[in-house]
Amino acid sequence: MASPTAPLRPEARPLHGIGLKVISVLIFVGMQTCLKALGDTVPAGQMVFFRSFFALLPVAIYLWWLGDLRTALHTDDLGGHFIRGVVGVTSMGLGFFALSQLPYPEWISLSYASPLLTVVFAALILHETVRAYRWIAVLVGLSGIIVVAAPSFSMSRADLDAGHAVGVLASLGGAAMAAIAMIQVRRLVAREKTATIVVYFSLTSTLISLVTIPFGWVLPNGPQAALLIGAGLCGGVAQLLLTASYRYADASTIAPFEYTSMIMAIVLGYYLFGEEVRANTLVGAMIVIGAGLFIIFREHRLGLERRRARKVSPPSP
Repeated sequence: MASPTAPLRPEARPLHGIGLKVISVLIFVGMQTCLKALGDTVPAGQMVFFRSFFALLPVAIYLWWLGDLRTALHTDDLGGHFIRGVVGVTSMGLGFFALSQLPYPEWISLSYASPLLTVVFAALILHETVRAYRWIAVLVGLSGIIVVAAPSFSMSRADLDAGHAVGVLASLGGAAMAAIAMIQVRRLVAREKTATIVVYFSLTSTLISLVTIPFGWVLPNGPQAALLIGAGLCGGVAQLLLTASYRYADASTIAPFEYTSMIMAIVLGYYLFGEEVRANTLVGAMIVIGAGLFIIFREHRLGLERRRARKVSPPSP
């Protein structure tokens, strides 16, 4: 998914940007695999804490290396960062819970609802102009989400699993909250630096996740602690690589490679967790990915048209 916090590109190096994007997706999948391996042995709120707290380490090292660590803490909108943190923590908590309940490929497929819902919320909340082609693509994409989710609520299924159905609802709720978080980030990026947004999100999500301690945190054993810390470090490194990728190529060039996570989820789900891909998951995912790629293509075309229009328009007197 395109990063709304991406800085301006100093130079166009598309292959370099694509490479960084693919590596970031791979590491994000590694983070998710760590959390998936924990199953339901660790509460989702505790997962959020470790994911947020240990992500600060690579982020802080990188900002210190750039000399931006001290300035990254300067903000004129602490309340906006807090709202983004609350929404982000809710999204992560729901998503991590869903990951413990659902097969990995199904969870990935449902998470693709987030960029589609971002388009909807951008129109409703930010009053962005969304043309008919994008609305059609969003509706088609959401129909793919229904294809993935519907069997979990089919009353005719003899093996109907209430936990699975709750996981689907949590995953969709997490995707919706992630879309709202992106809307808040779009508001913040208009007046805040990328580093500031990243640092304050990690700080606020770390602190907010502590509220879940009374709901039953566990004392992790060695393997559990290793997976939790690994998830946090992977999340921080992947976020840095994702941000860096948008320095070298347009979002429309890089965004389609987000969907390589589906291939990784299928492979890892099968070989590590013994999960086979259901036909409805595969068909629904292909519908959602197709709709997402169409939206990216349309945005790319519109961007080119806007740049051409600026070039040919006469300068203002």
